[in-house]
Amino acid sequence: MKAFLDRDFLLNTETAKTLYHEAAESCPIIDYHCHLSPREIYEDIRYENITQVWLGGDHYKWRLMRSAGVPEKYITGDASDYEKFEKYAEVLGRAIGNPLHHWSHLELRRFFGYEGILNRDTAPEVWKIANAKLQSEGYTSRGLIRMSNVDTICTTDDPVDNLEWHEKMDADKTFEVTVLPAWRPDKAMNLEKETYTDYLAQLEKAAGRKIGTFEDLKKALHARLDFFAAHGCTLSDHALNYVMYAPAEPEEVERIFAARLSGKIPSAEEEAVFKFAFMTAMAKEYMERNWTMQLHYGCRRDNNPIMFRKLGPDTGFDCVDNTAPSTQTAAFLGFLEEKGCLPRTILYSLNTNDNAAIDTILGCFQNDSAVGRIQHGSAWWFDDHFDGMVDQLRSLAARGYLAGFVGMLTDSRSFLSYPRHEYFRRILCRVFGEWVEQGFYPEDMETLKQIVKDISYYNARNYFNFRKKEI
Repeated sequence: MKAFLDRDFLLNTETAKTLYHEAAESCPIIDYHCHLSPREIYEDIRYENITQVWLGGDHYKWRLMRSAGVPEKYITGDASDYEKFEKYAEVLGRAIGNPLHHWSHLELRRFFGYEGILNRDTAPEVWKIANAKLQSEGYTSRGLIRMSNVDTICTTDDPVDNLEWHEKMDADKTFEVTVLPAWRPDKAMNLEKETYTDYLAQLEKAAGRKIGTFEDLKKALHARLDFFAAHGCTLSDHALNYVMYAPAEPEEVERIFAARLSGKIPSAEEEAVFKFAFMTAMAKEYMERNWTMQLHYGCRRDNNPIMFRKLGPDTGFDCVDNTAPSTQTAAFLGFLEEKGCLPRTILYSLNTNDNAAIDTILGCFQNDSAVGRIQHGSAWWFDDHFDGMVDQLRSLAARGYLAGFVGMLTDSRSFLSYPRHEYFRRILCRVFGEWVEQGFYPEDMETLKQIVKDISYYNARNYFNFRKKEI
């Protein structure tokens, strides 16, 4: 019987072991999409205990605990940090088949040197070991990033953000990791939200101009894009229910926007028209600036109204959406291509049934401007488990060009999440090893190692055009 989480965890062939240990393992990390706090990175914070760094804000873990019947008091409530940790340990010990069981134990080993199994019985021991480590030298936010061999981080930032902490980090020559903003303009697009006009007031202040028309909105965003670009941003991200294709005359878009400013919530059809116009305008900006556009879709958010009112968004009440029509996605990209404003684009659907559609859409818009100009993004959120990652890799390989893939991201709010890159790389090498040892690909180790290194690091470095921090 194979030992749990040994040196060759997930590596089931000799080829896989060689590829991981000689090619993937030592590659730096480019975390091009995460939700880490730039302020916490700059301030180099030190957490008091493992609950604060591990469970605070992690809705993956919260969902698991709720599924196991843990009262909300021990999840987001007023229980002590130790009580919350103890409840998570109890649930984790029985979470067979859940990726959190793998991730959590990888994190305990890589950061805290704990080789045992976390469960109800070992919770006091792990609490003591982890908390002692967190108070030792190097166990700050920056230290945890350094331990993970991180090269570049892109945070997630709203157009109204003043990027104060990015400015301070850029000027701080004591921290060698490049930390860049990423443009996330969802609040400027989501005019169906009750808080939309309040948000526009914030955007007016940040941009220094009034917003009375859709053209005004585009000009305000243009000004903020300039500001973000001056801080090294070359990457955007959009959270969508699905990629909408709903072209309309400019007058119709202005009518919908004016009605919203007067207090009228748009219909579903009007919402689609506005969001299509918004996304088209943004894509044009990205193309002109040589940025990359990320489209995350296939998610239905905040499904539990009671808990949404109590806790707000991003607290673990989202699900996979079955509405992500490939016809709309392909038509949107085709429209941009015809207008000459299709930037480098990464498509992520939370619904794995969309893998084949995405991978065939990619091939319609590739050209010699970049290797893998249009990308199928890494399996994410509900899909960044073993089967989800394998399915994404196999689908992209079968229908596209896997060697050009830009690889893994954390999409995380925790400084302890970087072993997810290790998890991905081990799975990548496992898939390659199986193909080689089944005779599906030649045992050309030089080529295989280079492909593994490219997917782990070099493709992302070349694709995104991130500037390097000057030390």
